Amino acid sequence: MLRLENKVCFISGGASGLGEAMVHRFSEEGGQVYFGDIDAVRGEAVAKECGAIFLPLDVSDEEQWVAAIQRIEQDKGRLDVLVNNAGILGTGPLETIDIASWNRLFAINVTGVMLGCKHGGMLMQRNPGGATGSIINISSNAGILATASDCGYSATKGAVRLMTKSIAINFARRGMSIRCNSLHPGPTDTPIFKPWRTSEKVSTQLDDTLREMIPLGRLGQPREIANMALYLASDESSFSTGSEFVVDGGGTSALAGM
Repeated sequence: MLRLENKVCFISGGASGLGEAMVHRFSEEGGQVYFGDIDAVRGEAVAKECGAIFLPLDVSDEEQWVAAIQRIEQDKGRLDVLVNNAGILGTGPLETIDIASWNRLFAINVTGVMLGCKHGGMLMQRNPGGATGSIINISSNAGILATASDCGYSATKGAVRLMTKSIAINFARRGMSIRCNSLHPGPTDTPIFKPWRTSEKVSTQLDDTLREMIPLGRLGQPREIANMALYLASDESSFSTGSEFVVDGGGTSALAGM
């Protein structure tokens, strides 16, 4: 039996990187997958590749969340899995932070996750047969151990970590079987680093720096992160809520032991 057979899933930021890998992986396991992104061209291409359904979505815009969730409810009448994956890198060192960039970072990385939990969670509460579902919020290992050079990114991912726990306990204490967990990837080979790869030399230096943070000695692959998301989406993780799942090649453990 496929692990997500008959489950209706929605993934934000699904047109590239980790989100794209999740769209493919969930589809492979029988999920009825919808996904959102601001990149409509790439979104439509990914949808054609795996038979998923693309919905335009800026996660910082509540009206767009309402429209996306309404579309899923009209089509399927339920939502079983929500992955709040959309996110951007931070604003850099403290002294150089631009307030508009800071606010945009929080609008996408924190408010976007909250809006997904709010509207996706409300649809889960209307699921036929009772309130059931799995919410997976993509944080980072930087949400557990801070990065010295980017307080903004660490702040947003730390916020996602504790928001997840609050939402999980709220649902559990109200007697709802809606689970909410956070997933904390380490450095992964995705397009998120593309703006920093300004030359071959800089790209090599970046990869060397990232690898030094990872005891396994390599960047993660998107499918490896998607496999953990798949576990949290499936019934195999039915006793897990309010927890954090780290997939970072040992990076967090190594830094904690220094």
